[in-house]
Amino acid sequence: MINLKGKRALVTGGSRGIGAAIALALAENGADVAFTYQRSAEKASKVTEAIEKMGRRVAAIQADSADPEAIASSVSEAVSALGGLDILVNSAAIGHNGMIVDLDVSAYQTLMDVNVRAPVLFAKAVIPHLGKGGRIVTIGSALGERVPFPGITPYAMSKAALTSFTRGLSRELGPSGITVNLVQPGATDTESNPADGPAADLQKSLTSLGRYGEPREIANAVVFLASPAASVITGAILTADGGAIA
Repeated sequence: MINLKGKRALVTGGSRGIGAAIALALAENGADVAFTYQRSAEKASKVTEAIEKMGRRVAAIQADSADPEAIASSVSEAVSALGGLDILVNSAAIGHNGMIVDLDVSAYQTLMDVNVRAPVLFAKAVIPHLGKGGRIVTIGSALGERVPFPGITPYAMSKAALTSFTRGLSRELGPSGITVNLVQPGATDTESNPADGPAADLQKSLTSLGRYGEPREIANAVVFLASPAASVITGAILTADGGAIA
């Protein structure tokens, strides 16, 4: 087990899916965890209860990642609840399907606000609280690197932006001993993209392993990058997609 005892983490979008798996895995490895959620209050309660049973401090914070004021206040609440922060995991994201010719401009703007602007604003708010050894890990997507079928262009664009964000921010924070990395999942078995869903067979066929990933497998990659074991890794893109873009 990687030892994160004494570390304090904030996970955005931590009530379900990959975000919940990350919050739980960080706690299992010793960290105290605050996490944000937007509407999934019941699921947030379950994550909170599970982390409390591990003997860790936990704070569930309702916040809309499309709202800059909510982002700033959620970071303040997390710092107050945990006494500081050492790790930020940008996991909150939304999806968007459809062709560019049919683009709903309002929906597109919300997508970019949540998937691109929010990670930037969360980092901006968290950086003053991070010391040497601090960690920022963002969840991107393998679709940011390869777009294998039509109808996902805006989502892929939003995830591609996170590569430059990660690399640039790693340059800014490197002198302070803070690392910044990106994890790119592929098809992962969540309620928004279930492994038995209508598009599952196609997505499985694109992978080397012939299967979906599990949220816990993505969480394992995040825990490693958040740990002292990854102290020399920064500005890196770790793709965890079962070989879909191999």
